[in-house]
Amino acid sequence: MNILLNKKIDRQWFLINAKNKILGRLSSIITHYLIGKHKISYLPHIDIGDYIIVINANKIKITGNKLKNKFYFSHSEYAGGLKKISLEKLMIKNPCKVIQHSVRGMLPKNKLGTLMLNRLKIYTGETHKHIAQKNNILNI
Repeated sequence: MNILLNKKIDRQWFLINAKNKILGRLSSIITHYLIGKHKISYLPHIDIGDYIIVINANKIKITGNKLKNKFYFSHSEYAGGLKKISLEKLMIKNPCKVIQHSVRGMLPKNKLGTLMLNRLKIYTGETHKHIAQKNNILNI
């Protein structure tokens, strides 16, 4: 019997400062909290994860030669519609997409994964607009 079926899920808000954090390690911690594995009532088929706010997304660390050698691809489904952008250019253009793409790859590939990704809020600066939610600061 499902213990969470009739209960309201209590979601918390967590704040993560991404300054000088390595991208992959940061993404795995974010995914852990979005899925809800840190809670004692975790069940893989129920979405009980929390909200995550990431600040200073433009100051993350990328190890190795990934800035020059890693590329992101997108296709418009039309002939010749392949677009390719390097990690270095994407970090300059939109560093929030780098973290979002990394976290999306670690989430489940189903409807629950889409709902979990909607609870991720990423900002490039120190400020964010979720001050009223009484954020818990995660020191990682």
